[in-house]
Amino acid sequence: MKQLITIFLFFFPALIIAQTITGKVADKTEAIPYANVVITDANQKIITGTTTDDTGFFSLKVKAGTYKLTVSFIGYKNVTREVNLTKDIHLGTILISESEALLDEVVIQFTKRILERKIDRLVFNVSQSIAATGGNGVDILKITPGVQLQNGTIQILGKGASRVLINDRISPLQGDELVSFLSGLNANDIEKIEVITNPPAKYEAAGNGGLINIVLKKGVQNSWRNSSTLTYNQNSYNFTTLTNNFFYNKNRISFSANLNASKGSFENNEGLQIHYPNNFWDIDVRSKMGKDQFSGRFLVDYALSAKTTFGLQYLTTSNTPKDLGTTISSIFDANNNLEKKLINTGVNNVNTKNHTLNFHLITQLDSLGKRISLDADYFTLNSKRDRDFVTESYFANGNFEGLNSAAINNANQKIENFSTKLDVDLPLKKIHVSFGAKASFTKSLSDVFYYNTISGTAVLDASRSNKFTYHEDNLAAYVSGNTQLTNKLQMQFGLRLENSKTEGLSTQVNQTNANEYTKLFPTLYFSYTKNDYHNFGFTYGRRINRPNFTHLNPFRYYINDKSYSVGNPFLQPTFSDNFEFSHVYKNKFHTSVFVNYISNGFGTVFTSDIANQTQIITRENYFTQYNYGITESFSYAKVSWWKSQNSINLLGYQTRFIKDFGSQPKNGMRLYLTSNNTFTLAENTKLQLNSWYSSKHNSGLYSLGEMFDLSFGLEHHFKKSNVKMSLFFNDVLNTTSLNNYVSTVNGVEQVYKQNESSRNFRLSLSYDFGNKKVQVKNRDFGNDDELRRSH
Repeated sequence: MKQLITIFLFFFPALIIAQTITGKVADKTEAIPYANVVITDANQKIITGTTTDDTGFFSLKVKAGTYKLTVSFIGYKNVTREVNLTKDIHLGTILISESEALLDEVVIQFTKRILERKIDRLVFNVSQSIAATGGNGVDILKITPGVQLQNGTIQILGKGASRVLINDRISPLQGDELVSFLSGLNANDIEKIEVITNPPAKYEAAGNGGLINIVLKKGVQNSWRNSSTLTYNQNSYNFTTLTNNFFYNKNRISFSANLNASKGSFENNEGLQIHYPNNFWDIDVRSKMGKDQFSGRFLVDYALSAKTTFGLQYLTTSNTPKDLGTTISSIFDANNNLEKKLINTGVNNVNTKNHTLNFHLITQLDSLGKRISLDADYFTLNSKRDRDFVTESYFANGNFEGLNSAAINNANQKIENFSTKLDVDLPLKKIHVSFGAKASFTKSLSDVFYYNTISGTAVLDASRSNKFTYHEDNLAAYVSGNTQLTNKLQMQFGLRLENSKTEGLSTQVNQTNANEYTKLFPTLYFSYTKNDYHNFGFTYGRRINRPNFTHLNPFRYYINDKSYSVGNPFLQPTFSDNFEFSHVYKNKFHTSVFVNYISNGFGTVFTSDIANQTQIITRENYFTQYNYGITESFSYAKVSWWKSQNSINLLGYQTRFIKDFGSQPKNGMRLYLTSNNTFTLAENTKLQLNSWYSSKHNSGLYSLGEMFDLSFGLEHHFKKSNVKMSLFFNDVLNTTSLNNYVSTVNGVEQVYKQNESSRNFRLSLSYDFGNKKVQVKNRDFGNDDELRRSH
């Protein structure tokens, strides 16, 4: 009872005396982040103050009384309001306008924190790293705290594969297609990366590993700007990338365009060792991978009125590389004597195109923040992959034995998706409520044709050919709320309902697989600010991970006649429950402890046919797993010339197999360290030094070897010509590649490794020009610390 009385007395004065003032700051077309909001008394003494967040929103606590509230932002006129506080008050949207006494050019400098913790996500501000200059979306994800990109999979550490959003809209792409798309996205066009471990109810519940939101930059009001970047990348081969970004923002219309084109090649090396009971295979793959791709993004927004804006967004990517590869399989007997070699040479012709079209409409219902937004999206992907290969057999002495196999493997896929969603924001007196609904309809058509060409004539092999059609319909509705329980405690909650129907038809086996399920996905968040030094948080969310279309397709994609990948139409979705506790100290030290439980988990299984000595890649629902860990991220900026962002991650995996396929789970711990450092060598010259380390560890079916990265870059800004030059050396020691990726199934051990030109050199030249009447680059106010301490 004494404890309850103490808690009550602790909060009671704030509940009685303190009142809350909230509002939003915007100009005619968009919200204004980082604007100053200051409360003064009759004697013009500053009582409290703050800055607006990324959405232009602000919140202040002050005791009852009459005050003057002033909003200021460089390049805009100050706005002042008299506020008579007797209860909580919401001021709605405060409009500010540009000052008529502007200089011809006002350049506002500020430095955002590299990391920002919000109630439901961690924000990484990309502009603080020179790795963005000349890089692409993949380069940025590699240095994003808590994110790992390995072997084509993007994941939040310890949580599994993650889904990616572009400007809050989930990308339909996954796997290699997604990585290819992100590699065509210019890093200079990225404002920030949001790592959302437990996504709110407004987002799709898909993805055990949470969501990664890539937020692209916007144009500045009443300005236009063009940025061109030429990048040369040297590995064993080389490729060149040309990027152009254009922004125009004037009065009611805002337009942006991004074009990105790459030409050249890079090297991909793979190795696989297979320990059969009576012999041993050592497979070495050397490939020259084409880097012929083009991407474009076009966005236009138009303000129909002061309250209604509509826009169109179009994204497209085209990849047409030609990949050349040689696979040498050395076969040894039980005494490690070479028996023979199989040499496979092949040409892969790839032609992949995708198009995304988005229409959005936003209407502000009043000045208090009530609004309705409507989105309609159409997505299409066409992929053609043709592989023409020949396998020759050689005796141990090197003499030619004969032609082992020859074939042409044609694989085609077409995916179409249409979705629409409606979102409503309803800020009430005590709680901010959001609700909405979404409908998504997807259809996929895949086929593969295998032609045997060993006779010199292409003969269709019907047993290795197939056609697969797949339909998926998802209906969802959600409600969420955000409320300030006390002046220190904030709560956010949500509930999402999803209904899914799927149907897959394989013509080869004349079999239809249908599935339907309706599930609830709750979310809950708490954020408690004890004082200026300590903030505590708790999040919970339930997620679903659906197999992608390739994993459901039962046809065999042949690498050669002894190695193929096959989908599984019987794959079921995976569910996960995710818990996380966090603590932020002085906005510098970010600590999180998490546990997530995965049920009915599915994944890739490397198996072998011992009798035929064939390597098979399959997908199965075969495990349940607990992932847990503790992460500590901390920044250093005590001196003006050195900024450092670091993290220590200790991760654990506890797996149980629910299907017997001749293997035992591997459980263990993992240590993952990161350090990203920026050194200011001169006013216009910066040095970047990045590194990470991953210890050897076990997880589920696999164990993985030790990895280490050391990369550095140099950037110089030639201000007179407005040209930026960037040099970047990735993986200097060539130690970041996947290695010792070991699994044992039915007594056959397989050891895999891959190096996709991780060691490379990049040279970039970037040139900006335009009318920068008011350009916001990253600024900080001199009194920010005082303002933060005052509330």
